[in-house]
Amino acid sequence: MKNIKIQKSQLNGQVRLSGAKNSALKLLTASVLTDEAVEIFNSPNGLLDMQVHIKMLNQMGKTCIEGDRYLKITENTLNTELLWDERSIRNSLLILGALTTRFGNGKVPLPGGCPLGDRKYDLHIMLLEKFGAKLWEEDGYLCTQSEGRLTGCEIHLPIRSTGATENAILCATLANGISTIWNPHIRPEIIDLISMLNKMGAQIKVYGQKCIVIEGVDSLRGVKHQVISDNMEALTWAIGAVVTKGDVEILDFPFQHLEVPLVHLRESGMKFYRGENSLIVRGGEAFPIDISTGPYPGINSDMQPLFAVFGATSNGESRIIDLRFPGRYGYAEELSKMGMDYEIDGGLLKIHGGNKLQGAKVKALDLRAGIALLLAGMTADGVTEIEDSWQIGRGYENLEGKLKDLGVTI
Repeated sequence: MKNIKIQKSQLNGQVRLSGAKNSALKLLTASVLTDEAVEIFNSPNGLLDMQVHIKMLNQMGKTCIEGDRYLKITENTLNTELLWDERSIRNSLLILGALTTRFGNGKVPLPGGCPLGDRKYDLHIMLLEKFGAKLWEEDGYLCTQSEGRLTGCEIHLPIRSTGATENAILCATLANGISTIWNPHIRPEIIDLISMLNKMGAQIKVYGQKCIVIEGVDSLRGVKHQVISDNMEALTWAIGAVVTKGDVEILDFPFQHLEVPLVHLRESGMKFYRGENSLIVRGGEAFPIDISTGPYPGINSDMQPLFAVFGATSNGESRIIDLRFPGRYGYAEELSKMGMDYEIDGGLLKIHGGNKLQGAKVKALDLRAGIALLLAGMTADGVTEIEDSWQIGRGYENLEGKLKDLGVTI
């Protein structure tokens, strides 16, 4: 999808959540740690980022067989150099960690992904060097070399970084000795990765938000594992049901992963009911919201554009502050083209809700901005055209089909 057009719509019906993008991508990376078969169930193969990662694995020598919500990964001979001239994703840094701990060397393209300000890879360099690897850049690639196996160590993360936590876990699983990761970012996708690695024979223990302790093993075996449901998709349909005055049942809803956002949304006017394995959202009225992002179980930075649309459709002032990526409000300028009244006061985004949104030509600056614009377009009068809508396909599988099932045509 290059551009999509959306008109005022109402979400009604039933939708089943796909596997979590931010979990599945890391599970694919973990397959690099073993030469045995890895089978992934509830795999969101249709996602653009998943397709990029699958192609990367194939390029390295893995064989990926795709089925319905299923992926099997096998290996004959794995190449430690990922020579790649297509669009890169940030997961390439994790591939580098996995290659280095298993083979002692690796070469991957410098990472791509969402332009979220200061998201460099200094933490990844720091932790790989701590484990005993040497790193250098070479013609657009990041390269590593170590003398034998990586050595277990203590990693002190200065911030709760998801990517650095994941890379430290991957490196430590096959490192020699015991590793301790202090100040890790514990969130559902990381617990899912740890769960699969332990089933593969890793020795990983989690001590809350305090630390993760890993005893390195010589090798990992194959595994069958089911991906957790995507909490970002879950939140999208829930908020979409409210702002469009719809009625949606969301199947495979990950209640345990969205406790804090649901508390905020219930207090802000969302009417929802818990089924056996689903959340039923019966409209409600959006009230102004007041949120700050933070580590899990708080509101993730990725969620705040969705909350901004919620605030834009309410009567009153909503306030959002992103403590993880300060100033990550580029999408607000795009929403203003549709009539959202906002201002940025220091690091605080203030939304003066209540203005009727109007269809306009806007641009998806990144994945989360794109889906926020799509929800806004469902509430706006006239036609909304979203440029660079391919961004949305990076995180939402079979979006057109699911919207059609909910009574919406794009």
